[in-house]
Amino acid sequence: FTAHDSPNLMREVGRLREIAFRHYGGGTGLEADIDKYDLMEHPYHQLIVWDPEKEEILGGYRFIMGKKVDFDEKGKPMLATAHLLNFSDDFLQNYLPYTVELGRSFVSLEYQSTLHSRKGIFALDNLWDGLGALTVIDPSMRYFFGKVTMYGTYNKEARNMILYFMHLHFPDPDKLVTPISQLVTNTDTGKMKHLFKGKNFKEDYKVLNREVRSFGLNIPPLINAYMGLSPTMRFFGTSINDEFGDVEESGILIEINQILEEKKQRHIESYIKSNPSKRFLIGLRRAISGKSKNLIKKSKNKK
Repeated sequence: FTAHDSPNLMREVGRLREIAFRHYGGGTGLEADIDKYDLMEHPYHQLIVWDPEKEEILGGYRFIMGKKVDFDEKGKPMLATAHLLNFSDDFLQNYLPYTVELGRSFVSLEYQSTLHSRKGIFALDNLWDGLGALTVIDPSMRYFFGKVTMYGTYNKEARNMILYFMHLHFPDPDKLVTPISQLVTNTDTGKMKHLFKGKNFKEDYKVLNREVRSFGLNIPPLINAYMGLSPTMRFFGTSINDEFGDVEESGILIEINQILEEKKQRHIESYIKSNPSKRFLIGLRRAISGKSKNLIKKSKNKK
């Protein structure tokens, strides 16, 4: 759905997003996290996980198909990441038209607590089912593009390790996308080279996980999940988002065909098997193109 289709639902999603992000030091500082990208003429779509039993929203993403992105008078794409990242001509011409841009991933705060952590994991899993559905609805989409967030309260040494690891194992040699203002980390590269050899992802990941845990922390769940999604993911560097509580945001790109087979089976193939009807898919395509009103991803009845 979009804010134009369902303004009341958009207000509730914005309220829940703001609560979830503000808890960790992000957010807009307003009553609801709703911005111009939710409200513009050709806005981002909202994908939510809905609990039909409790009639509650468990989490959500927002997304836009790259081929539908408008450009401003300066020729800059009207993307939520445009104030953080520079896009190369190569990216704009050869990647963006085949890309889904994702953002504002959240799990409602209530389901992030220890008491409901299992349901929170299911909410994130269901969100990824929804992303898998997008690749079926529009097979021309080849890439997921977006950003992952780290909050200012996160230990800086642990953060530096994670960012170094991401640059090491998920490089962007073509400079498709670069930060407008690269985060300065003062990373001890000598120490990092000693910790991470760069030859074996699994071994380096074990080291990263051990070192981050030594600070009493975990690798942020979404970053951890993306690391395990595709070995060819590209990491574009990190900027400070001064419009969203000064959180640190890093751009990433995932080629859908390069997603690990077990993840494809879980989030893409399972959707195809459960929704084989061509008529059903046509209806969803119309929803995303604005020809019908709603696309709501219902959560599976998992317990």
